[in-house]
Amino acid sequence: MADELKIPAEKRTEFGKGAARRIRRADKVPAVLYGHGTPPLHLSLPGHDTMLALRHSNAVLTLDVEGESHMALAKDVQRDPIKRFIEHVDLVVVRKGEKVTVEVGVHIEGEAAPETVVTTDYNTLEVEAPITSIPEWLVVSVEGLEAGTQILAGEVELPDGVTLVTDPEALVVNVSQQVSEEALEAELAEAEAEVGIEQEESDDDAEAAEGGEDEAEGGEDTEAKDD
Repeated sequence: MADELKIPAEKRTEFGKGAARRIRRADKVPAVLYGHGTPPLHLSLPGHDTMLALRHSNAVLTLDVEGESHMALAKDVQRDPIKRFIEHVDLVVVRKGEKVTVEVGVHIEGEAAPETVVTTDYNTLEVEAPITSIPEWLVVSVEGLEAGTQILAGEVELPDGVTLVTDPEALVVNVSQQVSEEALEAELAEAEAEVGIEQEESDDDAEAAEGGEDEAEGGEDTEAKDD
């Protein structure tokens, strides 16, 4: 379940790119808190504590803003595409006892039957959960499943109090038969033949063909000498 983490926060009065850069240079993270009809509250959060808190998805934070406590859910986390440090956080105000709709990751466990391939079509599922009981993962076991087995969203086990929002008929996991290398090559050759692509001769085929030509020429020379 999602942890509730306490983070000290400061109100900020400077805005814009320059102010945001100054905040980051001080090892802090610009953030905005909104929701429940309250005006947006612009904040700066401690960089290290925020990074640790947001390692898990759907983190619920308890913000101490100059003596006032606010419970918030991390809605959007913007990171530097190269260095991966947190550039900005959007937080939404939440209340104990309410439910929220969130995306929760699908975690595959176990080994399917031999010579099968497991494909995950949905890496996350949308669910509605109590704010204090958001699951960190939705676990799907494929242990021993045979080729042809499919697991739909409606078949994924959910914790108590959590309901599915994603279409229950959505295919989450598909277990298919592993294709052998020979079968794959034959299928590729058939597909190329259908579109008129001629396969290039392999080195072995070319050498075999050259050897046959040499033998044929040798036979002709022998016959000429006999004449």
